[in-house]
Amino acid sequence: MSKTASVALAPSSSLFARLLASIDRLLMASARISIRNGDLPRFGL
Repeated sequence: MSKTASVALAPSSSLFARLLASIDRLLMASARISIRNGDLPRFGL
C-alpha cells in the first residue's frame, strides 16, 4: 500500500462557474429568440 494520502476535492462547479453558466444560458436564449425573429443577435453583455 502506498503512503500517499488522498484528498477529497471540492466539486468542480463552484459558485462562480454556476453563475457564468447561467449567464451563458441567458445569452444563448436571447440569441435564439433574436434569430427566430430575423434579427442579428447581440454578442456579449
